[in-house]
Formats: sequence, C-alpha cells, structure tokens
Amino acid sequence: MSSSYSSSDRPLILICNDDGIDAPGIQSLATALDGYGELCVVAPEQEQSAVGHAITVRDPVRAHSYEFDVPSGPICAWAVTGTPADCIKLATHQLLDRQPDLVVSGINRGPNTAVNILYSGTVSAATEAAILGFDAVAVSLCSFTLDEYEVAGRYAEKIVEQVLDEGLPPGVLLNVNVPAKPMDEVKGIRVTRQARSRWEESFEARVDPFDRPYYWISGKFVNLDDGDETDLQAIENDYVSVTPIQFDLTAYNHLDAIRGWRWNGR
Repeated sequence: MSSSYSSSDRPLILICNDDGIDAPGIQSLATALDGYGELCVVAPEQEQSAVGHAITVRDPVRAHSYEFDVPSGPICAWAVTGTPADCIKLATHQLLDRQPDLVVSGINRGPNTAVNILYSGTVSAATEAAILGFDAVAVSLCSFTLDEYEVAGRYAEKIVEQVLDEGLPPGVLLNVNVPAKPMDEVKGIRVTRQARSRWEESFEARVDPFDRPYYWISGKFVNLDDGDETDLQAIENDYVSVTPIQFDLTAYNHLDAIRGWRWNGR
C-alpha cells in the first residue's frame, strides 16, 4: 500500500452508505480500508435505499455514537436518523473534528448503474461530498442476494488507493460497480460511461382492511444503450465499472441550439 500522506498526517476517510449502519456492506468497506487512514463512519440509522439526494428539512436530524470495529480496533461511528446526504452534511459540519480527505459510500447491496445512479442514496452520499468539495467514491456490488462483499471491498481498496494518490477533478466523483463474481473471475477494471436506460413501471391497485386504496409499484429495467464502454456492458462482461460522474447536469452540447429559440415572441 502506498500513500502520499505521512504517518503523522494520515488522511481522514469518511464512510457512509444508504443500506444502514448495520449493513454488512459498510462493515466490509471499513474493513477493506482499515490502514489507509483514520476512518469514521457516519451512516443512516435505518435503511435509506433509493431516497436519491433527499435531505431532511421538516424534522430534526438526530445522531448517536455507534460501536463499530475494524481489524485494527474500534473506530469513530455515528448513526443518523436522516438520509445519506444528511449524513455527509452533518458529519462535515458538526460531527468530525476535521474535514475528510476522502468520502467513500457503500458497499451498496445491488447495482447503481445507468439511470439507477439518480435514485441511489449511496451515490448521493458521494455526490453530496463532491458538492462540498471533497474527493468521493461510491461502491456497489451488483447483487441483491449475495452477502459476500470481500471482492467488492478489495476493488474498493484498489480504487481508494488511486484516488488518495492522484486526487479527483473538482466536482467529479467515481461511481464503482463490482460484478458478483469470485475474485478470479473478475477480469479487471474498465473506465466507463453511464448507460442510457429507464424503468417501465406499473402500479397495482390494492385496498387495505379499512377499504382505503393504495398502490404497489413494480417495474422492468430497460437498457436503451447498445453502445460500447458503458457501465452495464462492463458488468455484463465481468469487469469492474468505474464511471466518473458529476453533479453539474447542464446539457452543454445543446446550450447554443436552445439559446437560438425565439424566446421573446414569435
């Protein structure tokens, strides 16, 4: 393991997720990063999957210390009643003694590829960190059933080491997806783009015991992208996908065309 930090100036790595502070993925992530710096976990008290970039504005956000151990011993940890984005805001404004050098979110249960990036609380924690000016990485394991996070942890370790050495451009974070394969079946890392996709959703109407209607959502994921070098393609071919993403959503390629519309009359 190499690092540009001296032992007396170890980087502070803030760890978050959206599956909750007791999820096996965040424990595996902290274990994998043990030794890369000073670690602190600030994560939701309960599962916050698919909350996107929501923040809590109408209720208080509470935090309490939490027992969290890695191989080298206990580390700083807080369980927060809010969302993943709340966790990053609260950690960097109130809970930490100093600002983090890196924020790592995960390891998420299930993929955060293509359009799912927009819904993901895991990615949103890392995005909030990037908004605040910190290097950030989101890590997901592409399985909802596999409870073995060691391979994803080992790739998180490789990527974190690179980010600590190289740094990231302002406003850019890395979205990492790891195939649910044994280590010897993962072919390596590919730097990818976000695939185009959408969900085709349906709502089943039901009635509760008090005769009140409610709706149960279900959906089918649709890949709209048959191009090369996408996150979906990398995972399908047993590569780890590393996608640089940003929170600036401006469609720069279309600015001039839309500026040319007749905005001030016919």
